[in-house]
Amino acid sequence: MLQQRPLRTAGQATRGVTGSCLVLVGGLGVSTLPPSSPLLRSGVLDVIRGAQAGRMSALVLVLVGLALLASAWLALCWHVALTGGEDRRDALDLVRFSAMVWCAPLVLAPPLFSRDGWSYAAQGMLARVGLSPYDHGPSALLDGRTATLPDPYRLQGGAPIVQAVDPMWADTPTPYGPLHVLLGEVGAGLTGNPWVLVVGHRLVALAGLVMLAWAVPRLAAWTGVDPALASALVLPSPLMMANGVGGLHNDLLMVGLMAVALVVGVERHWAWGAAVGALAAAVKLPGGLVCIGVALASLPAGVALVTRVRRLAAVAGLALAVLLGLGVVTGLGHGWVEALMVPGMITTPLSLTSLAGGVLDWAVALLGADLPPATFMRIARGLGLVAMGAVAVGVALRWPTGEREAAVAAVGMVAAAFVLLCPVVHLWYFLVLPPFLATLRLGRTAVSALIAVSVTLGMVAPLDSSLHGAYYAIVVACMTLAVLLPVLLLTRRARDRIDRIASSRWLVLQQSPPSR
Repeated sequence: MLQQRPLRTAGQATRGVTGSCLVLVGGLGVSTLPPSSPLLRSGVLDVIRGAQAGRMSALVLVLVGLALLASAWLALCWHVALTGGEDRRDALDLVRFSAMVWCAPLVLAPPLFSRDGWSYAAQGMLARVGLSPYDHGPSALLDGRTATLPDPYRLQGGAPIVQAVDPMWADTPTPYGPLHVLLGEVGAGLTGNPWVLVVGHRLVALAGLVMLAWAVPRLAAWTGVDPALASALVLPSPLMMANGVGGLHNDLLMVGLMAVALVVGVERHWAWGAAVGALAAAVKLPGGLVCIGVALASLPAGVALVTRVRRLAAVAGLALAVLLGLGVVTGLGHGWVEALMVPGMITTPLSLTSLAGGVLDWAVALLGADLPPATFMRIARGLGLVAMGAVAVGVALRWPTGEREAAVAAVGMVAAAFVLLCPVVHLWYFLVLPPFLATLRLGRTAVSALIAVSVTLGMVAPLDSSLHGAYYAIVVACMTLAVLLPVLLLTRRARDRIDRIASSRWLVLQQSPPSR
């Protein structure tokens, strides 16, 4: 019982906070910062960042901090799995409290493991000064003197708002929806300080975490899964802490809105679900996939195909109207639709279709075939998009209707198809999966895999594109991970703990209540 283990729960909270603090301190040594930042004039930080040994030490500090967070999370999940009876409500409060205090040190951190947060700040400023971020990249904020400098010096020599933006995206429009840009524009109207704007964007991302804290227990109650354990698997996980909170990606706000859309669409009315689903798409387009689950759950069981198609069309029509209406009301327009191909400019190793196509291109090149570059990669990416659409259509037309648990599974299925088949996949794309997978009645092996993947994707966050070309850092990070990951996942004690969480007798509480 929770009352009998106060010291243990206090130790978990302290360990998690310590880990977050180490990530914050280490992140200051390895993250990209605007050259004009006052912190860089502090002396000590400048020395650490200017020396190879200092940067490598900071990187190890980040990894140790992430390991402490992962260890605290596993202990928290184990603790919740052992909690039964009336203490389950206290367990849910403990999970929410842990997520809150573990996030707190990261609120003031710079964008970690990616420069996207700095781009968010610049895109908001573009909208604030009357330049559409759907027509211009952050480089449009440069003055005439710095605009003529070669990359990356033109950004570093420009105004603070653009100094830390990744040169790769300096001239590209944003593919994000009008709600994301509007929030950035509001922030830019209050301050031009990029670090303050980054903190503002992180608070917006944390609003998504608050939405998940509200929605996940309700989704779990539909499916008969313990709300406390489902929340523990989602809210304070290493995947969430490293990529959603530390990495400062708008995927966290998107998935929070998706979870809320499914809940209100089922428990209130499908029109509310469609409207909130449109808001999720107005942050990032894949958020609109939740509308499939809203439509299916709002129908009676066993309806005719024509009735199903009508409801799907109604939900899609309302969501599209809200999405396009936001572009008109905000004055931002719909240029983000044309910019959706911007992320596809790069190749990421987590994209299965890009990886398969790249291997085929390499193989035919070895055989001496005279084909244009990336021929098979383009074909594989195209097939992946077709398969993604086929999965979405198949789920929409053939998945059971009138069942809340089936609706959660439907959203999980189409979200998984997106992550697995998308031409470009980053670590933070996986944030869309846990809220829907952790609330399903999964088997022991599947839950164990979810735990292992959450730990791994959180721990490897520093190895994302932010380290491209930094070979010493990559080697140091890999060597450190080779020590930490087995301790967290493969030792006998670790395997026993994960198995105990995955086989918790409190995982399935009761049958899901009938849909309205």
